[in-house]
Amino acid sequence: KAEDLFLGNPAWYVENGIQLISGRKIVAIDTQAKRVRDNLGGEHAYDTLVLATGSSAFVPPLAGVDRKGVFVYRTIDDLRAMIEYSKECKHAAVIGGGLLGLEAAKTALDLGLKPHVVEFAARLMPRQLDEMGATLLKDKIESLGISVHTGVTTKEIIGAGAEATSAVTGLALQDGRTLDVEMVIVSAGIRPRDELAKPAGISVGERGGIVVDNNLKTSAPDVYCIGEAALHNGMIYGLVAPGYEMAEIA
Repeated sequence: KAEDLFLGNPAWYVENGIQLISGRKIVAIDTQAKRVRDNLGGEHAYDTLVLATGSSAFVPPLAGVDRKGVFVYRTIDDLRAMIEYSKECKHAAVIGGGLLGLEAAKTALDLGLKPHVVEFAARLMPRQLDEMGATLLKDKIESLGISVHTGVTTKEIIGAGAEATSAVTGLALQDGRTLDVEMVIVSAGIRPRDELAKPAGISVGERGGIVVDNNLKTSAPDVYCIGEAALHNGMIYGLVAPGYEMAEIA
């Protein structure tokens, strides 16, 4: 349930003297006037602004990516949709063998599906593990009943009909193999949500992400950025632990 994911319930904010404004989206930042504007036209002044806008799922431009049965593993709504769709499926493929991809594969397994993991790198979790560690992990993952395919890229998501939105029937790999699956979960990385920064004149990286220094300061006065939206020393950190450390520093 969504409630299980709350870091603090509504009463917690009141008890800690924090004004929580929900149901609104900030659409513009004025760094000169030190104000932000929301989607309902409301303006909010700040002395210090912290951007913690996170990231969205990166979906590669694959043929067939718009088919029925293709999901990203990102929000509670994504998960609900996957649970409902899985009732009519027997097999699933996860594109991406990183931490989130393996979590998605375990989710598919828990839903009673036979999962495949497809990772273009030569090993699982290539950013975190060396070859020996990845081999041990692969053995463990496969012992759970999850098929692992490393060193291969996805060519196309195959469908039941010619229409671009027809239901998924398989995953075609670049090495010529086809996996017979009815569901595809894309876990190919993240894209930092930096869309508020650019129009406000705040520096962003060439490939995205709000540029910060060692103190998490952006290029604008009194504006900080933390979490998956922050680009520090050319790196985006898509994990929760660095996000918490950034929050402490900011």
